[in-house]
Amino acid sequence: MSHPAPYPVRLADEIARQLGRLTDHVAQLPPHEAVQVIAHVLDPDGGLLDRVTGLMSVSSTFAKTQAERGVLPAEVWLALGRATNELDAIGGDLDEHCEPLHHISNRPAAQATKPPSPAPLVIRRHR
Repeated sequence: MSHPAPYPVRLADEIARQLGRLTDHVAQLPPHEAVQVIAHVLDPDGGLLDRVTGLMSVSSTFAKTQAERGVLPAEVWLALGRATNELDAIGGDLDEHCEPLHHISNRPAAQATKPPSPAPLVIRRHR
């Protein structure tokens, strides 16, 4: 008889399924509701992206310890560290857009349905 997957593995599978469901919902939501979901996902203080970055950071720390013991190749630790750094940088780049998303998502639905003025799709960033 096979052993069931341990709870953390089942939890990871369930989270992956839930993310798939969330993705399907966002693709079909009215714009106002989709913006609300996106704003929550990108929230720098506990949003989904922040939590995934934290999970990757913990995974990198774990992999470092295991690589030092010779259990994992050092490349695994380095790859997880790079992934953590990239996710953190992406989160930092998106932080500046969280306030406008929250502002738009908090407007009454009647205002949100008012046609927006067109915006250019190419914007030069000022750093």
